[in-house]
Amino acid sequence: MTEYNYEIKIPKERIAVLIGKQGETKKLIEQETKTKLNIDSQEGDVTVSGEDALTLYSTRDIITAIGRGFNPKIALNLIKVDYSFDLINLGDIARSKSDLLRLKGRVIGQEGKSRKIIEEMTDCEICIYGKTAGIIGPADKSPIARRAIEMLLGGSMHSSVYKYLEKQRRDLRMQDLSSGKGL
Repeated sequence: MTEYNYEIKIPKERIAVLIGKQGETKKLIEQETKTKLNIDSQEGDVTVSGEDALTLYSTRDIITAIGRGFNPKIALNLIKVDYSFDLINLGDIARSKSDLLRLKGRVIGQEGKSRKIIEEMTDCEICIYGKTAGIIGPADKSPIARRAIEMLLGGSMHSSVYKYLEKQRRDLRMQDLSSGKGL
């Protein structure tokens, strides 16, 4: 059997979350993915090793998602075949620190309203952490969440984004009905 390795760097302040109380989270990830995690808590380096390249790839996404602020329970959804992880780098768009704060505020919305609406309309989880916006959700719906976030970052009015989400949700329901899934 061939063993594969991935090296991932995550913020040092997220290492404790990855390990969990008495190593519970690390153990859970290793059990669920049949991989081995080697964590250097001084540097924030995580080495994942295992025999199944595909499982290793999703384990890498799980660790990256935890590193980008997601709760480990949400990140573990990435074990599911039809789930995906997407990351938008806000640092690529922001021209200054105050611009970054403004962009994060647009995505989160007043009292978290925008983020909550995007999550409800797309069945995705969204996490704004540092200079990134992360999305975990069904593979057919996370591109819709990404587009909604990109629209907000591009300056679209919140109401326009919500209309876009409504239309996408209607279209997906119609597809499900016509394919027999919605019955």
